[in-house]
Amino acid sequence: MTGPSPIDEPRQTSAVRLPLRTTVAELLGGSAVAVVVSLVLQFAATRLSISEPSYAPEALTMLSSTLVLIALFVPLAFGYRISRIGRWGKVAATWVALSAFSTLSLALPLQSTRFYYGGSSTDNGFRMQLMTRMASTLGLADMNYADTAPYYPSGWFWLGGRFANLLGWEGWAAYKLYALCWIAVTTVVAFTLWSVVLRRRLALLATVATALSGMLHGIVEPYAWPSAAWLLPVAVLAWRAMRQNDGTPRWTLICIGGFIGFAAITYTLHFGFAVVVIVLMAVVTGFNQVRHGDGVGAVVKRQFLRLLPIGLVSLVIALLVWLPYLLSTKFLLDNPRSAAQHYLPDDGAFLPVPMTEASAFGALCLVGFAWLLLRFRHSEVAAALLLVVVAIYAWFGLSTLALLAKTTLLAFRLNVVLDALLPVAGVLGLLELIGYLRTKIPSQHAVQVGLLACALGLVGAVSVTQEALSEKLIGYTEQAYTDYYPTGDNAKGQKDPDQVGSWFDDEIRAVAALTKREPDENVLLSTDYKLMSFQPYWGFQQETPHYANPLADYSDRAAEIERWSRAKSSDELLRAIRSSKFKSPNVFVLNNPQSRYSTVEPPPEHEGDLALQLKGDSFPQNPNVRDYYAYFDRELFDSPAFVKREVGPYTIIALR
Repeated sequence: MTGPSPIDEPRQTSAVRLPLRTTVAELLGGSAVAVVVSLVLQFAATRLSISEPSYAPEALTMLSSTLVLIALFVPLAFGYRISRIGRWGKVAATWVALSAFSTLSLALPLQSTRFYYGGSSTDNGFRMQLMTRMASTLGLADMNYADTAPYYPSGWFWLGGRFANLLGWEGWAAYKLYALCWIAVTTVVAFTLWSVVLRRRLALLATVATALSGMLHGIVEPYAWPSAAWLLPVAVLAWRAMRQNDGTPRWTLICIGGFIGFAAITYTLHFGFAVVVIVLMAVVTGFNQVRHGDGVGAVVKRQFLRLLPIGLVSLVIALLVWLPYLLSTKFLLDNPRSAAQHYLPDDGAFLPVPMTEASAFGALCLVGFAWLLLRFRHSEVAAALLLVVVAIYAWFGLSTLALLAKTTLLAFRLNVVLDALLPVAGVLGLLELIGYLRTKIPSQHAVQVGLLACALGLVGAVSVTQEALSEKLIGYTEQAYTDYYPTGDNAKGQKDPDQVGSWFDDEIRAVAALTKREPDENVLLSTDYKLMSFQPYWGFQQETPHYANPLADYSDRAAEIERWSRAKSSDELLRAIRSSKFKSPNVFVLNNPQSRYSTVEPPPEHEGDLALQLKGDSFPQNPNVRDYYAYFDRELFDSPAFVKREVGPYTIIALR
């Protein structure tokens, strides 16, 4: 399976194992293959049409994923000697197998729902809202607020909008298909990136470990998973680049900058963390070079000239998405405070220790943690990964200290990086152990050792896959089947009028009939925020301050809504709406507590009023939002300027 040679043995004059031309060809070719394979398998999975609830999809998932894992592990056990298809044939076959594993393991459990893991609940509602927005426009735009420079990095979603346009689907409907394609692409690209810094067989095993970790912890945020998974091989590459005394190939630095730029346009936290890691590597390697006799000035200049192209390339890429926001805030000189970091769940309050889990995954993490500590002085890979681990725990410490400033650094979002790193380190540590044992035992037993290692690896991979399906993803899978589509039913065919989702279709049709406008020509003030996930309506207010664009003045809007609710007459309300400094709503979707389908119980003084649910920031409490209601007297909408329709638990009102 592997020999006694070290895990990392780069070419003596280079920080990389693959030439530039090969790397680019594999990144492009592998991504294309991953998309094609994933789409074919996803469309095939939807043809199963197995009614839920059923364990049949899980059974098919385990059978197919196990067969793919066998196809990956058997050649490893025999050192690829059973293959006669040439180097590019082996690489292409690996792309197909990795894409098939990533897709089948995740697509089959969702075979009869149009939703991705998590359905349309909680954070998925915002993701689908941004996807729907990007599918309705060719340019960048805020997910909710009209005429406002976008705040959240939308590179991944912008491409998703083009994907939806290509299919002719609405954004929310294309989200699952698009997300699963990206999971496959992430795995295949990770294989190429690991191949840049490791031998092929080691790169493949590191990629399998990465894919398994993603199933457990990463795939719920498909737009964040690529930057988390790719950070690790890029960190190893950066460590080698910073350590070289004789100059680093320019393209290596450009590629590192390309990754950081990609993180900047897809997931801001990973961008910030990657910058910290790269700079920290430059400082640590520079310090070691000074300690070994190099001049301080020469070292500083050398490291600066390495960081410069990384920074310039990443800046150019980042500006593709961030320039509108930077211009609106005078390049952050007039940047409003954001509530996005006001979140402290339990996994952000406690340090992550995945190596203590009583599972195959936990055991692998423990081996990886031990290998990092034992080998970082002798292995470049171990040193680079250990520095990332240190940076993660340091980020947790700084995030805790940030509580003193009434904010956080969202350190829990880095758990996915740690959960991908330690299994990879565990695989590399076990391979070194196997290589060592093969030098100590009689040669006639070497094959048995390799076969045993392969079998144990296969069993471990199957065990982690089953854990992901039966424990980690089960709740998200259930949401994908029980949450309601905009058609008013769900994947199980349920249409319960007591569930607010069953009224989506009627609400959408009512808005269209009352306004006679296209969805993206309407601004809604809605108590049913999920409408914005399915139609590209603009919202006067975002559901929660933590997902609100800071340029939109969330608090001022909330105060204005409450002033409207205190209006004494229709004329006063109309004047207040028309004089708003914000783009005023032309549609109100309010809860009608008098409806038999409503669950709102107003206080006695607001008996008979219409209700609008609002949310406020309650950080550092958990949950970090507080719900409250603004109540509107029904008579405020009796003016001929308004037209109304009752829809289930809602009263929908439009300005004529």
